[in-house]
Amino acid sequence: MPQDAPVPGDTAHRARDARRAGVTAFVGTTIEWFDFYIYGSASALVLGKIFFADASSAVGTLAAFATFWVGFLARPLGGLVFGHFGDRYGRKKALVVTLTMMGGATFCVGLLPGYAQIGAAAPVLLVLLRMVQGVAMGGEWGGAVLIATEYAPPKRKLLYGAFAQQGSPVGNLLATLAFLGIAQLPDAAFESWGWRVPFLFSALLVAVGLFIRLRLAETPEMVAALARDKPVKLPVKTVLTRYPLLVLLGVLAGTAGVAITYVKTTFALSWATTDLSFDRTSFLTVISLALVVQVIVQPFGAVLASKWPVRKAVLWMLLPEFAVLPLMFVLVGTGNFWLAVLGMGLATFPHAMYYAALAGILARVFPVEVRYTGISLSYQLCTTLFAGTAPIASQYLLNAFDSIWPVVALGLGYTAVTLAGVLPLLARTGDDSAGRPLDSRTAQPA
Repeated sequence: MPQDAPVPGDTAHRARDARRAGVTAFVGTTIEWFDFYIYGSASALVLGKIFFADASSAVGTLAAFATFWVGFLARPLGGLVFGHFGDRYGRKKALVVTLTMMGGATFCVGLLPGYAQIGAAAPVLLVLLRMVQGVAMGGEWGGAVLIATEYAPPKRKLLYGAFAQQGSPVGNLLATLAFLGIAQLPDAAFESWGWRVPFLFSALLVAVGLFIRLRLAETPEMVAALARDKPVKLPVKTVLTRYPLLVLLGVLAGTAGVAITYVKTTFALSWATTDLSFDRTSFLTVISLALVVQVIVQPFGAVLASKWPVRKAVLWMLLPEFAVLPLMFVLVGTGNFWLAVLGMGLATFPHAMYYAALAGILARVFPVEVRYTGISLSYQLCTTLFAGTAPIASQYLLNAFDSIWPVVALGLGYTAVTLAGVLPLLARTGDDSAGRPLDSRTAQPA
């Protein structure tokens, strides 16, 4: 039965509840990311034709990527709204609402008529539904991370944060596999009804996610905070007035973990199927194999950061990106299937492993009373500025210079920005796996 009481004090019970919270965070974020990522695949393959029928192929793809970005523009709003709600009333309640919103918007995209049926109303409604998706995802990530980390033992928070992060590659893999199956249809069937199937199927996944999420208790740290003090009246004010530098560093620290994924998948899918010799089935297969690699290797980033000094682990994870990302584009550019698989697989290691540790790094920065708002604002501003713009910026650079190398430079720039944020952030919060969360009364490490 659902309950909102603190967990019992015995060690075995706490360990069981921590594992259960981690699994709950993983399942919920997998479903939310599936819904979010199928839009990315659809925007690369078909949405330009359906909702921007009067535009040329290149402009239609650019317009579809622009609607893709709208979801990211809305994510900071979701982070603020649900961060406020989650810091004042609890993480669990906020997460139930975000999952319901995401599922409803995704299902409606699957039912939406195209430009040929309702004219300009079609892209307008598409943008509105994408905004709802963005608000939901903006509230989801921070709450899911806290569900996992606030149940975890102090020295295992980096490791448990990876449960929520693992939902991203698994959701992306499921979304890609869904479109890989639908891509076998003839073009006419794919464009008329086939692309809608993954959107409509999401309703079943959301029902499963809600069943699991409703059975979890509120986190013990949040229960203790609510019992000890009155909730902060306006969490965003506290975050922005006491911790503005930490928010800025958090925004920069997330860049490689969130942006390079969209260069490698959403943009690369469009590039490979439009400018290279790949058809949509073969390159969706390439992406699927790379995502399998990500699902396998990503958790090791959190393991590494839990066993080594975090700064050392971060450098070992991110520095190889400067070599493997250019190599990936060279190998994909050959048009050879297996060389593309090799390139995508190698380029997956650095940012995927770092992404696993990122949740735990950010979750320990802010005090519990404003933690949902603090990490949500940092992460979602990062996704808006860097992740959501990655496909459209990459496509613009390719169109403008007729070369893939400016896109490579953009990806390497994301890695440099990340190092500029995460290293000073670690200097403030500590280099060990437990870290030093700030005291809300002094704004200093506790």
